[in-house]
Amino acid sequence: MIKNSQIVRELEDALSRKEGPLPPQRAFNIFSALWQEAVNLGVIPFKDPLAEIETDIKMVRILNLCSKK
Repeated sequence: MIKNSQIVRELEDALSRKEGPLPPQRAFNIFSALWQEAVNLGVIPFKDPLAEIETDIKMVRILNLCSKK
């Protein structure tokens, strides 16, 4: 468990500055690997993509009302 997230964030920032921008092919390879991992874990494909959408809509409405005030 990470107790001091600021140190990790600074390390990530330093590494990203050192490596420079991510090439599109490498970004695609990372995305593909993450997608395959999700498929292997059974998270994707979703069994019912519209499950509990009413709850999500209510939550978004509440958040939008709070952000306007």
